[in-house]
Amino acid sequence: MSLINEYRATEEAIKELQARLANLSQDDKLKKELEFEGKLRTLMGEYSKSLRDIIALLDPDAKMSKLPRGAVKTTGTKRARKVKQYKNPHNGEVIETKGGNHKTLKEWKAQWGGDEVESWATLLD
Repeated sequence: MSLINEYRATEEAIKELQARLANLSQDDKLKKELEFEGKLRTLMGEYSKSLRDIIALLDPDAKMSKLPRGAVKTTGTKRARKVKQYKNPHNGEVIETKGGNHKTLKEWKAQWGGDEVESWATLLD
């Protein structure tokens, strides 16, 4: 789009928005809502109350969209795995792993069975 076309389109959009604003400013419903908002804000200031206080008063079960101040938002649902130590009673070899994808651990499970190898495990902190 050329610059002059963009200018004319913007100018036309401004005229449409100004006409819409003029229509809204004549609306009695809008005037009443603005009057109510002004009075409510004055009353809130008089009693030192915030919008959160008003919402909590009118609807105590309302869910707040934001976390309370100082709260930390968690990003994941998975918990961290704990380290397990496996000690092979046949040869005394010890391995430490967080998961079951360890080469030696797989070999042990293939040789002696998964239940047997899991009985060798000790949970480390």
